[in-house]
Amino acid sequence: MNNKPTKAKKIVRIVIIAAMIALLIVAAAVTTADTVQQTAWALVPPVIAIVLALVTKEVYSSLFFGILAGGLLYSGFTFEGTLTHVFQDGIISVLSDSYNVGILVFLVILGIMVALMNRAGGSAAFGEWAGKHIRTRVGAQLATILLGCLIFIDDYFNCLTVGSVMRPVTDKHHVSRAKLAYLIDSTAAPVCIIAPISSWAAAVSGFVEGKNGISLFVQTIPFNFYALLTIAMMITLTVSKTDYGLMAIHERNAIENNDLFTTPDRPYADADSGEISSKGTVFDLVIPVAALVICCVIGMIYTGGFFSGTSFIDAFAGSDASVGLVLGSFMGLVITLILYLVRRVLSFKECMDCIPEGFKAMISPILILTFAWSLKAMTDSLGAKEFVAFVVKGSAEGFMNWLPCIIFLIAVFLSFATGTSWGTFGILIPIVVNVFEGSDYRMMIIAMSACMAGAVCGDHCSPISDTTIMSSAGAQSNHLNHVMTQLPYAMTCAAISFVTYIIAGFTKSAWISLPCGVVMLVAVILLLRYAEKRKGFVER
Repeated sequence: MNNKPTKAKKIVRIVIIAAMIALLIVAAAVTTADTVQQTAWALVPPVIAIVLALVTKEVYSSLFFGILAGGLLYSGFTFEGTLTHVFQDGIISVLSDSYNVGILVFLVILGIMVALMNRAGGSAAFGEWAGKHIRTRVGAQLATILLGCLIFIDDYFNCLTVGSVMRPVTDKHHVSRAKLAYLIDSTAAPVCIIAPISSWAAAVSGFVEGKNGISLFVQTIPFNFYALLTIAMMITLTVSKTDYGLMAIHERNAIENNDLFTTPDRPYADADSGEISSKGTVFDLVIPVAALVICCVIGMIYTGGFFSGTSFIDAFAGSDASVGLVLGSFMGLVITLILYLVRRVLSFKECMDCIPEGFKAMISPILILTFAWSLKAMTDSLGAKEFVAFVVKGSAEGFMNWLPCIIFLIAVFLSFATGTSWGTFGILIPIVVNVFEGSDYRMMIIAMSACMAGAVCGDHCSPISDTTIMSSAGAQSNHLNHVMTQLPYAMTCAAISFVTYIIAGFTKSAWISLPCGVVMLVAVILLLRYAEKRKGFVER
């Protein structure tokens, strides 16, 4: 396909980049290191990174320019201060954080396991087996959704596991990598945020001091409209065979030309082209994945003190996801190595060759994650959290019935700009609890749900979100292709969720508002299907 940018697009890109530069020049002229603290300027770095990424289609430099903008604002545009803040307080600091390092180690181990399963022939055997039982594109997509919903323990784990298991199946049925990345991303955070036993439930419960966080979390599930409607949207789109926007282009190209990537940049096109063992069976994929799931659950509850007498729920609530996932994935890796060596599927040398292979496959997401975390460090140092908290708390009391939809929008923006839903929880949930505690318990639950839903929505849309990055890695899709194709779907669901929160703010009933949201969602998808049919592309 011809993807060369037109002259008009080039002009638009130049204008936007010039506007970003002009914004920094204005900042240099009118601000100092003190005047940007806890103001709207704190949100400028992520905005620059996101806009540049969407305009230039290049994520590494865009993220770095966002980090650089944060360093300039923080230091008052001094050379030494900027350099120190960007590297010492930014990149080096985030790579020194034990939680972040744990996630990177987890990524590398999963990359090694995927390389092992591919080399052992487990993925190919599963793809062949699934090809006999899953005979349609709809079936392949529904199977991906089902597996994504079943792996609700952690979004990072979900992204890479679902991708490695289902990629051979969706490839066989000509499902584009962009569509696979969307399905993975939409069954990661949206599923984890409505699962009481997950790292997300543990995180949310930890932000509610002095209360039973898990109990509150369970009560928010029926009002978590974005997560519930996202799952409903995936199923409706798949069953009705509807795609629109850029996703329709990718899907049409996959079906008609057997091109899963569409764009010229396809960094994972030859990822699985190495030598594959002829001895591999379905069990060489199923057993490692099952071991990974079980060991990760055990690892998480271990870090929460389960084996020291803490209850299962409390252990999950108090778990350290980073350490737990590293311990669990390492044990899963050991079991996988023993399995392959005992069965003589792979030799010891072939197993060891998969270690650098798996590491290389994860270099791109590791680099993007490092830059994304550094960008978040810049916004934190500029006081973005305090600024948003002040704005929300100052305007909360005058809009009680409208507050759920307002909080939803604020959470979307904050999560989109910073690339972190957990950070958004940490800022907004304590504010919501303080505003409604002792006055309107029902509204507190709805507003908490709006905060969680908005955070997931922003995380879902953001190109600098770690979950979005890992969904691209799991599907082995070009990252910006995933972002650009998913954005129209996420924004459709966000708009419907916003209206649903308006209804919930006045009715205070999930039994009324949620069905209204589902009806609106189905109606919008049918209208979009009709529009695509008129354009000449609706999958038969």
